[in-house]
Amino acid sequence: MIDLYTTSTPNGRKVSILLEECGFEYTTHVINIRDGDQHDPAYRAINPNEKIPAIIDQDGPGGKPIRVFETAAIMQYLAGKSGRFMGNDEITRTECQQWLSLVTTGLAPTFVQVFYWTEFAPNATTEEVTAFGKQRYRNEMQRLIGVLDFRLREYEYLAKTYTIADMAAYPWIDRHEFFEFSLDDFVGVRNWYNRLSKRAAIQRGIKVPS
Repeated sequence: MIDLYTTSTPNGRKVSILLEECGFEYTTHVINIRDGDQHDPAYRAINPNEKIPAIIDQDGPGGKPIRVFETAAIMQYLAGKSGRFMGNDEITRTECQQWLSLVTTGLAPTFVQVFYWTEFAPNATTEEVTAFGKQRYRNEMQRLIGVLDFRLREYEYLAKTYTIADMAAYPWIDRHEFFEFSLDDFVGVRNWYNRLSKRAAIQRGIKVPS
């Protein structure tokens, strides 16, 4: 059994999608980050970085429990445990790693900055500074979606097959209405998104926690 500590954000849903794809049994523990649950000492013992998601695999290596935090590390651990979704050859595994890296170090942080400047910029911040912050990260968000689109106009998935790189990117693109960009501007991304949206595991995982 796997304990999933999460909330309804794209980073959390990357892991719930993967758990559904792998068919692993898991129990969901909701961490309300707006109420500060992530700073509770009991949770900090699971994730010292005080972020979501995190997991505890009660049947880890050698049959012993293991905790894993940081989204990319969790996804690589679970994919490794399942023996799926990282590619079956060296080229595909390398492609998976590079696109997972782009999503986790580029795409995801940029989306978070757009969210911050839209929702949480301090009231004391001047309108000029706030507008600059919003536009700076919105431009970078659009640029990075364009990088995905360049790839997805030629290939069905970010790697040669469906991998954790696709699962990592999907929850961010799924929020396209909130982040105010049109999928019609990114034909490759749009077609990829529509294909993935038909997967039953994604339909289940994107709703965790309900």
